[in-house]
Order: sequence, then C-alpha cells, then structure tokens
Amino acid sequence: MKKVLILLVMLASGVLLRAQTDSLMYTPEYLDTVNVKRVTTINDYHMIGVNYGVTFSTVYFNPTKMGTAFRFQPTYFSVMYTHHEKMFNYIPYFGITAGVSYSHSGVQFEMDPQDGYPLGYVDGATDVTIETVEVPVMMQMHFDSAPFKILANLGGYAGYRLSIERSGVWMDEEYANKFRDYEYRFDYGLTGGAGLGFMFDPVEIHFNILGRWSLQNLYEPDYYNETFHPYNTYYYRYANPIDIALTVGVYLQLTKRTGKTTKQIKKEARDIVYGTFEND
Repeated sequence: MKKVLILLVMLASGVLLRAQTDSLMYTPEYLDTVNVKRVTTINDYHMIGVNYGVTFSTVYFNPTKMGTAFRFQPTYFSVMYTHHEKMFNYIPYFGITAGVSYSHSGVQFEMDPQDGYPLGYVDGATDVTIETVEVPVMMQMHFDSAPFKILANLGGYAGYRLSIERSGVWMDEEYANKFRDYEYRFDYGLTGGAGLGFMFDPVEIHFNILGRWSLQNLYEPDYYNETFHPYNTYYYRYANPIDIALTVGVYLQLTKRTGKTTKQIKKEARDIVYGTFEND
C-alpha cells in the first residue's frame, strides 16, 4: 500500500510540474519572443517583358584577318515571354524564355597608325553593319532571394539578315547596301548569358549580358575559288558573327510569383463545397 501511495504522489507531481511549465512557456511574454520563420513557396508563373540595349559586334574569320575590332551598335530590342516551371513539381529554379529580337551584327577593321590604311578588310569593305532579326529560345535558371534574382540563360536562335551597309576604300560601291549572290541571309546559332533581376511584384527589372555566336557563315566558304583560285577546290574562308549585348528589361508577371493563385483558391473552395456532399 505504501508503494502505491508513493507512485500516486510522483504521478501527481509530474502532472503539476508539466502544467506549470506549459503555463510559463505559453505566456504572452513568451509568445512575444517566438520567432516564426516564414517559408515562401515560388509558383509556376508566367512573365512578358521588353528589353532595350546595345551590342558590340565582330566577326570570327578563318583564316584569321588582321585588325578586326568590335563595332558598337546602339540599337537592341526584344520582346520575351518567360515561363517558370518547377522541376519534379518541387525544384523552382528552371524555366524557358522565348521571343523576338532586333539587333545588328558587323565588324570594323583598325587602321595602321603608320600609313593610315586599314589593317584588314572583307571583300574590300573595312566597316560592315548587318541589320538582323532573330527568334531566340533559351532554357533559364533563376535563383530567387527577394528582392533579387540571379539569371542564367542558354539556348539557340534562328534569324534573318534584313539589310547590310558597308564601306571601304577598296570596296565595290554597287554592294554598299546590297547582298552578294554568295552571301547567306538566313542565320542560326547559339545564344546565352547571365543577369541580375530586381523583383517588385508584379514587376521585375532585369539587367543581362547576352552573347550570340552565329553558326551560319556570312558567305559560301569556297566562293573565292571561282575568281582567284579556280583550280583550288580546297580553299575555304569562314566568317562567323559574334555579338555581345548589354540589356535592361521591364517584365510583368502575368500570374502570381508567390502565394496562392486564384486558380488554387477556387479549387480549394470547390473541394470544400462539393467534397462535403460527397462525404455525406
């Protein structure tokens, strides 16, 4: 009997101690000190944006030409649609972006400081500007840490060379604004870059550096043979445009980046209403 009384006393003491601890733990003073971490879930969301920038253009020649330099072009425009999608419905770092861009390619040749003549030329031209329009499609990785966003893009593009302007001391003036028969106008290649975004939902401001490497030669690689090397079937010349664009863009979020979307709220309401009848 004595052992039973001791056991009952110990149980009662434990209950009283637990009640006292709970009353101390959940007092208003204690609750004011509790730091609740808020977890932000990124949705699958859509954006559309307009970009403006400048480009620095040159051409990779093989065989190499002396004196090639980057040509500054002040007009770059693009309209891009972006869709962010969680991988495996869990990892919210991936998306795809596509649109239409207008820009310029080209190259210029430096002058020899001793005699004042250009160090190189292409078909007599020492300054070439090509007006282009492209359709870029890129995979995008984004790392969000509001209000900042880090961006990385990689993909390809297809395009068309709209017009050409060239000048030079040895150039045929007939082709100052005209493509030659052996010059390609359709274009394709690789494009990508990195950037930084500032998010002020539902608006985002993006700063990007984009690179573009054309895989389409400017002209037929062996056209030179017909005039200068008619018996040399192995003489090839390659010229691939390279462009670097610095852009700033304004994007509008078409759907909510974080929080419950209207579609999710409607689904929850529908499940509550119709789910009740099904359960009954």
